[in-house]
Amino acid sequence: MHREITAVEGHYAESDSTDVFGFWLYIMTDCILFGCLFATFVVLNDGNATGPLLKNYVDLKTVLSETFFLLASNFTFCLAMLNLYHRKLLKVQAWLIVTFLLGASFIFLELREFITFAKAGFAWNINAHASSFFTLVGTHGLHVSCGLFWILIMIIQLPLIKAAHIAERRMTYLGLFWNFLDIVWVFVFTVVYLTGAM
Repeated sequence: MHREITAVEGHYAESDSTDVFGFWLYIMTDCILFGCLFATFVVLNDGNATGPLLKNYVDLKTVLSETFFLLASNFTFCLAMLNLYHRKLLKVQAWLIVTFLLGASFIFLELREFITFAKAGFAWNINAHASSFFTLVGTHGLHVSCGLFWILIMIIQLPLIKAAHIAERRMTYLGLFWNFLDIVWVFVFTVVYLTGAM
C-alpha cells in the first residue's frame, strides 16, 4: 500500500515538472512574439511615417482607465488565490468574477478605442505605422480575451475539482499568465502610448 501511494506521488511530481516546463516554454514563446511586435512598432514609429499618426488620436485618459482595470484585475486575482489557499471556494469564485468583470471592462475600452480611431481616420490599413499599432495592441487584447475565457472555465471547474493540489496548480498557471499580460501591458503603455504618442 505504501509503495502504491509513493508511486502515485511520484507520478504527480513528474507530471507537475513536465507541466511547469511546458508552461514556461509557452511564456517564453509569447515573450519572443511580443518582442518582435514591439521591435516592429518602434522601427515603424520613427517619425518618418506618412499619413495619420497615432499621437494625433491618443486619449491618455482612456488609456489610463484601461490600465487601471487591468492592474486592478491582477489584484483581485491575487485575492482569489489567497482564498484558495484557505479553501474558501465561494470567495475564490466571487473574486474571479470580479477579475473577469475588470478584464472585460479593459477589453470593452480597448475595442471602443479601436473603433474611435478607425472612425477618426486612423485605421489599421492606413499605413505601416497604424498596422504595427493595431497588431501589437490587438494581439495583447486577444491574449486578455483568452485569459477571460480561462477564468470562466476556472469558475465553473473549481467546485468540480476534488483535489486541492490540482486546483492550486491550475490557478497558479492562470495567475502566471494573467501577471504576464499585466507586464506586457506596462510595456505597451510605456512604449506605444507614452513614447509613441509624443
